[in-house]
Amino acid sequence: METESEPYIRLATLRQLHQVLADLNTARSFADTLQAVADGVIAGLGFELSAVNLVRPDGDLVVAAVGGSDGAEALLAGRVGSRCSWERRLSMGERWGDLRFIPYSEGWVLDDDDVPQWHATGPAPRFPDEWHPMDRLFAPLYAGGASGGELIGVISVDKPCNGRRPGAWGREALQVYAFHAAVAIGNARLRGNMQRALLRLEREQQALRASEESFRQAFEYAPSGMAIAEMGGDQHGRLLRANDALCRLLGRPASAMRRLSFSDLVHPEDIGTLLRTSAEGGRAELRLARRDRTYVWVSLRNSVVADAADGPRFLLTHVEDIEERKRHELQLAHRASHDSLTGLPNSAELRARLAARLCATPPQPGGGYADETAAPAGDGGVIGGGLYVDAAGHLHGFDEFEFFGTPPPAGGVPFDGHVHAIPPNEDSDADDGHKGLAVLFCDLDGFKSINDRFGHHAGDAVLIEVARRLANGVRDGDTVARLGGDEFVVLADGLGRADAQDLAVRLRNAITPPIRVDGRAVRVGASFGIGWAGCGMSAEEVLHSADQRMYIEKRSRSKERRRAG
Repeated sequence: METESEPYIRLATLRQLHQVLADLNTARSFADTLQAVADGVIAGLGFELSAVNLVRPDGDLVVAAVGGSDGAEALLAGRVGSRCSWERRLSMGERWGDLRFIPYSEGWVLDDDDVPQWHATGPAPRFPDEWHPMDRLFAPLYAGGASGGELIGVISVDKPCNGRRPGAWGREALQVYAFHAAVAIGNARLRGNMQRALLRLEREQQALRASEESFRQAFEYAPSGMAIAEMGGDQHGRLLRANDALCRLLGRPASAMRRLSFSDLVHPEDIGTLLRTSAEGGRAELRLARRDRTYVWVSLRNSVVADAADGPRFLLTHVEDIEERKRHELQLAHRASHDSLTGLPNSAELRARLAARLCATPPQPGGGYADETAAPAGDGGVIGGGLYVDAAGHLHGFDEFEFFGTPPPAGGVPFDGHVHAIPPNEDSDADDGHKGLAVLFCDLDGFKSINDRFGHHAGDAVLIEVARRLANGVRDGDTVARLGGDEFVVLADGLGRADAQDLAVRLRNAITPPIRVDGRAVRVGASFGIGWAGCGMSAEEVLHSADQRMYIEKRSRSKERRRAG
């Protein structure tokens, strides 16, 4: 392999690497596959010695194959190193992506452990990146090829042909090779299992079809996709080749894939991520379109394949299906922000939504906010918070004009994305027509007696039904959250005083009808306190104010009126 000071590898080196990767899948047995992995390091990656250390059922690692030296093979083959010693090695030294490099200056502490090794002493390096005989470089192998999975083995390499420590390309090439080697070892195990199964299936005709289909599916499974795309020129980004795994992942035939580029397949929201990743030759997580117009989350890893004379030529992209992981991430995020019993937003999510609606700017003594101007009368004009009132009295944000490509009204202020929440006048109970962010604090009446009489199972059923009735009683865009216990909170923006009072009455009337639990009808009442959120207030202050109003309302009603039954 060329010297690592060159910015790009030659295309012939890539072909050589492709050839050794292809050889991994042509071995006839599991032992042949292991030897092909060891020999491929010598033939395609520019090292003179290699060893494949395979994890045994007891967790220790045995030297299963050696490449490059008959003497090293006689010394090492079949010897075993303990799992704890290997884990110590893989936690030391420098992390080169998934690789582990232990320089000779640190590796002396490993000389006496039980891991088989062939290293010998030597003089100090003459230049910084010269390979020392005591340097150690390991490439872990993970089940399915995915980093972070179950460790199935480790490739050890030594004596680079150019006498230097691997540079960026050499490291990336070894990581790619280790990825495919792990896949090849897994497939070889599957083939061995299939061969043993076929011997049993010959004697068990009835089970032949089911077992054959099961093993056929296991044999045909591929863990990741791979594609080569053009770089530069009029055909930049066009796919030249896509493997079977990628075609299956996207549900598209290879002939159709060759007419497309990743920019044709990527989700519109992820196009920027794709372009940045292509330019940097890095990694990205984005969505690609299937043939049925659905999208699948994938992880892309790009490698620039270039010729030193002509510059970048191709982009080698590995595609891994991460749809399941993304789904789990979304589920975990939902669980963290929602109540596990009712499915409503929980206390933390409620406070986050409330805080996002408020800013720290308090109102001025005379009312209003420092960044607002009065709305001119007549044909409409600009009001506070980056809003515009047209001649018909309709409210617009400046971002609407930007979206549709028309300029905002003259004299307008830039739209800052925030509209101040202004509470109604506290000195008057009359509805002056002002619309604000209402916070309805709900506490159930008579709920404790249901828990005491019928048990927590009945209480949970009541809470679930109350949550459903509250959610059905509000508008789209309003928030119904469970604060904890038998307390709920409703956030409803754009309401006046009378609107908020009407909403509280409707929700109370929705809660009071009997609830069927285990064949019996139970009833609860509800007390509502109406607070108002305003910029300059904290979420805790808003909730405390609504809570206090709820207790005032609860005390103002007799116990008989509060308790529904």
